[in-house]
Amino acid sequence: MEKQRIVVKVGTSTLTGENGAPSLRTIDKLAQVLSALHNEGNQVILVSSGAIAVGVNKMRLSFKPADVCMKQAAAAVGQCELIHIYDKCFGEYGNIVGQILLAPEDIAVKVKRRNLRNTFEALLENGMIPVVNENDSVSHAEIESDKKVFGDNDMLSAIVANLCEANRLIILSDIEGLYDSNPHENKDARLIHRVPEITDEIRQLGAGTSSNRGTGGMVTKLEAAEYAVNHGIDMHIAHGSDPSNIYRIMEGEAVGTHFVRRY
Repeated sequence: MEKQRIVVKVGTSTLTGENGAPSLRTIDKLAQVLSALHNEGNQVILVSSGAIAVGVNKMRLSFKPADVCMKQAAAAVGQCELIHIYDKCFGEYGNIVGQILLAPEDIAVKVKRRNLRNTFEALLENGMIPVVNENDSVSHAEIESDKKVFGDNDMLSAIVANLCEANRLIILSDIEGLYDSNPHENKDARLIHRVPEITDEIRQLGAGTSSNRGTGGMVTKLEAAEYAVNHGIDMHIAHGSDPSNIYRIMEGEAVGTHFVRRY
């Protein structure tokens, strides 16, 4: 199998339980799968949501705060907890992680974008696994503003994949992929395994869907898919409860939904 540069994005609803506590079994299995791919010679980047949810749980708050400052405080606490767990889990499989927290200007400003790309390259070329998230503890716009650059970590992962010239983007969520109708309303809804082109009809299929605890739904995933395929990157959506789905995707199995790159 040809060695690839792969970006894997995992959502809050996959990383945490209903109470916001980290799902340690899932995170450990994810670390095992990504470490195996890395040890086979692939370069792996992990884009991880979950900081606010994990922070809310660790701070023993009864619900997700509405106040921006408290959300940012929860993100600061939660990101510390998450990176500690990732460092421990990946370390068990002989790999080292490096944390990168992004704000919109890191992508928008040319010199910062170049420096960021160089940082990714240095980490990857030295055998590290970058773990990426939005810098929610300081970036007010990405939590509350209507003028978001990333919009959601789905789009962030597509931007990172393009920045790093990845071959493939895999988004793990609490949904199997794109269906031909809403599976919550229609028990006969069928999973679409391959999308060669994102048409208006495909975009309409994403309307009205959402994830349980994350900020994104199928709409944001379709936006990320459109960005990725237009930049020559294959994108996949698969259920995150079984990180082994990543193996199956890499082996060419029809898992979840595959959005085919345009060139």
